[in-house]
Amino acid sequence: MPVRSGWLSPDGQSREDTRLVSLGALTPTSPVATRSGVLPGSSDGVSRISGFTLTGTTGTMSATISPGRAVIQGTDARGAYPVALTEYLPLTFADGDAQYGRIDLVVLRVYDDAYDASGRAEAVVEIIKGVPAATPAVPAVPATALPLYEVVVPKGASTGTTAINWSTGLTGRRTATVGVGGILPVTTDSTNGAYPGQYRDVNGQLQRWSGTAWTDYPVLPTWQNWTPTWVTSTGSATPSFGNASVSCRYVKFGTTVHLNFSITFGSTTSFGTSPTTNDNWRFSLPVTAATTRPYIGSAELAVDAPNRATARVHLATTTQFELITASGRPNATAFTTSGGVDSLTPWTWASGNSIVGTATYEAAS
Repeated sequence: MPVRSGWLSPDGQSREDTRLVSLGALTPTSPVATRSGVLPGSSDGVSRISGFTLTGTTGTMSATISPGRAVIQGTDARGAYPVALTEYLPLTFADGDAQYGRIDLVVLRVYDDAYDASGRAEAVVEIIKGVPAATPAVPAVPATALPLYEVVVPKGASTGTTAINWSTGLTGRRTATVGVGGILPVTTDSTNGAYPGQYRDVNGQLQRWSGTAWTDYPVLPTWQNWTPTWVTSTGSATPSFGNASVSCRYVKFGTTVHLNFSITFGSTTSFGTSPTTNDNWRFSLPVTAATTRPYIGSAELAVDAPNRATARVHLATTTQFELITASGRPNATAFTTSGGVDSLTPWTWASGNSIVGTATYEAAS
């Protein structure tokens, strides 16, 4: 008998059965239940699931099921049945109906007379024959069974030119199960996770179960808006944006923060009173920095084509940056004032003037 199941036969369990179905603790679905499924993997490491693969024979109604191991969960009280198919198993599908097509369901099924009064105590691969219809439906999965494949049987199908089209008539239904803590390879199912922190692989994308949903892992950071607070280094001559156009964005990767900012001043923008001391403008950071830095990026200060300048973004504190002028005009005319940008540096600011820049720095955490 090539299909074997452990802890099922009323006459005892052979040593071969024990060796073949010893699987250990698998993916839970409750405190005492296990996820039904085929154990993943293949001898060459190419296939996600090679166990219980159905391969049809061209021009016939016959197919084979490849060896594999699986677990089929009964009720919580019955427990899970470990199953092993140790050699290729032939299957033969009944000929098609003369009028309508049908869909057959291939399942791995456990019969246990102690619970189902079937008079049987065995695990089998069997074909659940569908009902021929103009729009055929897939048969229901029996209790204590694991669906493997749906097989479309056209009307009038039989061995020869009208046989099952194995290249288009198969739909895989196998699902996998893995050891507790293992990464579950997903094939056809979209079930909920078993516990927060469980991982699965969906076509190469790792996902983590949060307790309510599967989310891609690692969680990729997204760009976010931020509006900086605008003050001065002395706390005097405090400016305000008014109706300025402020577009500032940042993204945080671990402890690395990238930011960009674009500010076009408006008619109600207040640049602060003319300073009598060095009232350098300061803009708040979106994320606290690990330390101060003399240079974390650059900016362009603009009035019009001749009146443009570059500035370095200076991390003055761990929560604020300043702009320090770093050039003269493009036409080589020097600015009257230079150094830290404020209401008079490098020029007297007005509506329509702009600051655009970008920076990268290390976050505190």
